[in-house]
Amino acid sequence: MALQVEAFRDAFIGSAVERLRQQTDRIVDCLGKLDDGQIWSRGNESSNSIGNIVVHLVGNLGQWVLHGLWGGEDLRDRDAEFAARLGPGKVELAQLLTARVDEVIDSLKAIPSERLLEMVQPQGYRLPVMEVVTHITEHFYYHGGQILLLTKLYLDQDLGYYRHLAGNRKEHAESVP
Repeated sequence: MALQVEAFRDAFIGSAVERLRQQTDRIVDCLGKLDDGQIWSRGNESSNSIGNIVVHLVGNLGQWVLHGLWGGEDLRDRDAEFAARLGPGKVELAQLLTARVDEVIDSLKAIPSERLLEMVQPQGYRLPVMEVVTHITEHFYYHGGQILLLTKLYLDQDLGYYRHLAGNRKEHAESVP
């Protein structure tokens, strides 16, 4: 039974790590294609810029994982993430995001199987560690999708992340989109 639990933990955490890495690569790719003006541009006052979203992802991962799972200091100012009209340039944003994701991945890999059902309270929500991992992965993909869409709108081009599926090719390098 213990071996099955460890296998589950490894598969579950491994999947989350792969999704975070994949989406980080795509976000960094998008940042590299845009200029700083596009990154901090808002379509309207009800929308966020790509820069806001990246800063938000960095804050969210820190609060939910580094603070929520491991008790690190909660330095997040969520309102400021969305209020900013200007901020770091694309190179610094890519570095901030990559560094935070690397920290989070190391933290996820350190979660022992016996903690997966332990209750924690990130951002005031009481839920098991396993749900925290699921939440941060889906949240990261949700906002990453917004960044990809905005990039496609600014550039008026396909980003090519699913090019391997053209023509019904069944073999490709990605395990899951």
